[in-house]
Amino acid sequence: MSPMRGAPRPDPLLASGTRDPILNVVSLVKSFDGVDAVRDVSFAVDTGEIVALIGPNGAGKTTCFNLIHGELAPDRGDVRFEGRTLLGTPTHLLARRGIARTFQVAATFASMTVRESIALALVAHAGHDGTILSAPLPSHSTRGDALLRRVGIHGLADAHCAALAYGDAKRLELALALAAVPRLLLMDEPTAGMTPRARRELMQLASELARGDGVAVLFTEHDMDVVFAFADRIVVLDRGRVIAEGAPDTVRADERVQAAYLGVENAPLRAST
Repeated sequence: MSPMRGAPRPDPLLASGTRDPILNVVSLVKSFDGVDAVRDVSFAVDTGEIVALIGPNGAGKTTCFNLIHGELAPDRGDVRFEGRTLLGTPTHLLARRGIARTFQVAATFASMTVRESIALALVAHAGHDGTILSAPLPSHSTRGDALLRRVGIHGLADAHCAALAYGDAKRLELALALAAVPRLLLMDEPTAGMTPRARRELMQLASELARGDGVAVLFTEHDMDVVFAFADRIVVLDRGRVIAEGAPDTVRADERVQAAYLGVENAPLRAST
């Protein structure tokens, strides 16, 4: 898919306090058995912005994601979405607040076809009880087909999810997340296990969501080529703390980031393998 032409770039001042961000992570702290996994982490993401949360293994990325999405409760700090706290909100209600998440391992309905899966997600978002067999609204089929086309797997609509290639399962997972019409999309290592071409295509979809639909995107990623190609801003964690934040070129040149990734001072940051 070709990039959105003429779409405005996110205002770099949005995350610096000139306007309220859609997501505001405030001084998060989380410890396990006395060890700080996340230590005083703060950052923001605004509408239409793509922010990468990166760091070496054990830096606290997944813990931070789980704190934002409610799988974990912080020891201290707050997570605010559209000015309201998310703390205490059950994870199954976050979609109704406008938040969707994809996972490191693609989560799909293995026993269903692709079309049935997207129809079920649409029924759930509409708030109907029952199954896709008892509540198949005509608009669900039309919108489901449109979502599958958007992520590039409409030709696989009648395939069973268990038979999908991994990259196609990742695309379906993204379509399931989009069924909730999110304003914030959390993507935890979205390109893990994918080929280089599939990685670029999936992140291009995420980019078009941000540019075209004004969705805020926060993602974690080990592939630095993906990070520097698609992120508007990068937040770098090391040992649970934010050690750098800024535009890709600024982060790439940061000696603390180079040392955290490579273990040596002044070494160039290179793509992960």
